Amino acid sequence: MKLTDFRFEIDDHKVPEKPNKKRDTAKLMVLDRKTRSIEHQTFSDLPQYMNAGDLIIYNNTKVFPAKLKGKKEKTDADIEVFLLRELMPENMLWDVLVEPARKIRIGNKLYFGDDLVAEVVDNTTSRGRTIRFLFDGPNEELYQRLDEIGDMPLPPYIEREANKDDKEYYQTIFAKERGAVAAPTAGMHFTEGLVNTLVDKGVGFLPVTLHIGWGTFRSVEVEDLTKHRMDSENYTITRDTSDKINKVLKSKKNKVVACGTSSVRVMETSVMASGLSKPGIGWTDKFIYPEYSFKITEGLITNFHRPESTLLMLVAAFGGYDFVMEAYEEAKKKKYNFFSFGDAMLIL
Repeated sequence: MKLTDFRFEIDDHKVPEKPNKKRDTAKLMVLDRKTRSIEHQTFSDLPQYMNAGDLIIYNNTKVFPAKLKGKKEKTDADIEVFLLRELMPENMLWDVLVEPARKIRIGNKLYFGDDLVAEVVDNTTSRGRTIRFLFDGPNEELYQRLDEIGDMPLPPYIEREANKDDKEYYQTIFAKERGAVAAPTAGMHFTEGLVNTLVDKGVGFLPVTLHIGWGTFRSVEVEDLTKHRMDSENYTITRDTSDKINKVLKSKKNKVVACGTSSVRVMETSVMASGLSKPGIGWTDKFIYPEYSFKITEGLITNFHRPESTLLMLVAAFGGYDFVMEAYEEAKKKKYNFFSFGDAMLIL
């Protein structure tokens, strides 16, 4: 398939800048691949599509306040640093993006607030740098300081400035493992009450971890999708999660439903030659697009994604290109909200 196959228009007013106050009141479009039928529901109706013994696999990554505003030494010029990933915790080394990049060179010291200093130690890309925090204390105290002074890294299509409320808004109830700079937004529709309802019905919830990087928003720049390369992201799937997934797959009585495209990528990365899941910790750059053959994922909870995005391509691979693009046109007609704080889709 080609990049332009995933192009469509969406009105800006259908891209909310905040989530619903009650998250499970979002619209839910349900796609049945066998009958090619579409239903319009509310996310709180999810339990009626799940059976006792089914599994929902969610991403427990936690978004951290990765945007820091500071000053450059000597000139006192305003700078912004975007923390991308921690390289060496013991040395407090981080990969970052900097603005304005042309003024920030190796050896410069950067000041954040009254007591946090970093030194630029390397160039990585045109805007990329490696910095070392000159912090006298354990990593946990550094993280606490970053949480205090940092802003949440909202998606680039959200035009408003981040505020303190976003540390709650831009997070799922499953968030536990710090490390993402973008939220696994399919999980943002769940509430504690909805999870309890599903658990009471006998539905299992199991975590995987994928620390979503800023590359999730990077544009695909090649028409031939076979030539696109995903950014690598750190993932974990535990033995407990793998074993329970495999038990359901072997039984063939229940279904494994991924909450979000990031959960899909972890599960499909974990596939062995047997078609079952294996536990592991590592990096994945798995790019899923039509006509990918899914080995583990049997259902998908997801949002409505950006045109020409790798997320949309994954959803089209799972639901079927024609069916998914038909559903997107239906969503526009029915006034669904799109992107991170928008409405949801369930594909079975």
